[in-house]
Amino acid sequence: MAQKLAFLLALQVLAASAAVTSFTFGQDIDYPPYASKNATTGELTGFGVELVKAMNAHCSATLNITVVETRWSNCWSSAGGGTLGALLEDGTLDACMTYTHTQGIRNDYADFSYGILDVNKAAGLLTLLENGMPKLDGHSDLNGKTIVDVGGWAPTADGLDFVTNKCLNQKYSSNYTLVVGNGNDEAMTMLRNGSADAMFVYADQAKNYQCDGSTVAAWDCALWQGFGTEYAYVQTGQFGYVVNGTTLALSKKGSGVPEAINSCLAEVMATEAYYDACVKYDLVDSCYANSFFPSSGIVIHEYNKETDEHAGDCSSGYCPCPSTSTPTTQTSLATGLSIKALMGATLSFLVALLL
Repeated sequence: MAQKLAFLLALQVLAASAAVTSFTFGQDIDYPPYASKNATTGELTGFGVELVKAMNAHCSATLNITVVETRWSNCWSSAGGGTLGALLEDGTLDACMTYTHTQGIRNDYADFSYGILDVNKAAGLLTLLENGMPKLDGHSDLNGKTIVDVGGWAPTADGLDFVTNKCLNQKYSSNYTLVVGNGNDEAMTMLRNGSADAMFVYADQAKNYQCDGSTVAAWDCALWQGFGTEYAYVQTGQFGYVVNGTTLALSKKGSGVPEAINSCLAEVMATEAYYDACVKYDLVDSCYANSFFPSSGIVIHEYNKETDEHAGDCSSGYCPCPSTSTPTTQTSLATGLSIKALMGATLSFLVALLL
């Protein structure tokens, strides 16, 4: 009897184990606040990890996700214009976290889960400042300019063709040269050394790369100093390249991973734990509001605004659209009006003499 009972208990354990679907998700550590590593504990952190913890707790009977550290290039590579990374391709990783669902090449190779943030990942153009003024301003249509894209990251190299100049409300010229830097640091180096006129990059990237010591800085902190004094965005709010915002999982096309996790993800995103994660990582204005969010008073970050919504100068790191009239133009106009008035007075005097 005891042996039979032990056998039945073992079967129940096996059945319960079989009912739990397990996945291994990868993330790098150079994408705060979405994916990073705690500088004190060495634990993987970020908004993606926070949601995975909530999902493992909420759906413990059916789902278990293990998060491991990897390089982004193992997930998605810019090689050949864009393709899956080796570890996602060979199944070592089931998915990689916090990728933006973009238009273009990614959809040929990958599937995406539901978005964990609203369509929040705006692109922008960074350029150098000279005496507080951008070398390439927001009115540029990029004709004849060289633009550097961040290899392996969204917005992808084909993304510039999908976005609009937010100062002119029109597409860019097709007569620009696109070069690709191997990651954010190399792209920034190319901008700083004059190899590129502007950098096509996430509109929050420069802000998130200001080092504060709380997370491991897997990038060159010194290279990104001077935000708002040495370089700034002249375009933001460029959402045209995205299909959806930040997602929890990018997986190999046809893998079935999104279908396996989406229902649990949707349930978690309706909970207070989701709201708490949004607060913890200062993403409230980017999150999908549920019943736990305040109904008003949510502050919109500068990086989520369009260029024509910025005010002041470039010192915040976000330049407003240039004025359509300049002091020179106004002076010339005033001078022209004065000359016209003088000519009119002279003509009246001559007419009076003749009469």
